[in-house]
Amino acid sequence: MNASQVRIHPWSEEDLPLLHLLNASEMTEHLGGPETEEQVVSRHNRYVNTLGKESGCMFRVTLLPEMTSVGSVGYWERSWQGEAVYEIGWSILPTYQGKGIASAAVAEVIAHCRAEQKHTSIHAFPSVNNAASNRICRKLNFSLVSECDFEYPPGSIMKCNDWRLGLGLGTEGAEKKSLLPG
Repeated sequence: MNASQVRIHPWSEEDLPLLHLLNASEMTEHLGGPETEEQVVSRHNRYVNTLGKESGCMFRVTLLPEMTSVGSVGYWERSWQGEAVYEIGWSILPTYQGKGIASAAVAEVIAHCRAEQKHTSIHAFPSVNNAASNRICRKLNFSLVSECDFEYPPGSIMKCNDWRLGLGLGTEGAEKKSLLPG
């Protein structure tokens, strides 16, 4: 799979069927299992309502040339250990996993976050048991901070890896520049 074949599009009203596909047991095994219909519709409405807001955005992932919908990727603001950061998450349908699609889509979202110039870092919190998502973090140069307890879904604690990627802004960006040969 060539990364140039992967596109992201802001989540829209028409994407509810994709969200139903992403809610399958095999897709949610690391996230506490499938949601109810009411929860899926509520999630869909939240995704649609992120459009145009500065607090994040959800995207549908498609493949060219057919514009086949294959998953979702998104980012949102959160407070993590006293710091305002972006959190990123993704989900790719099983048929399309292992082909570099998630990596390409996540890379596009990282570029989007950098362009916003709002936060100095982005974090991903894949389950410690989700080898594929942890590989994506490593491939995209996230640094493994630590294993952590993470509440997801609400009311349920899961064991995650806290992966962090600096966005090169603020003092962090200045520190990186000072390390470059002159």
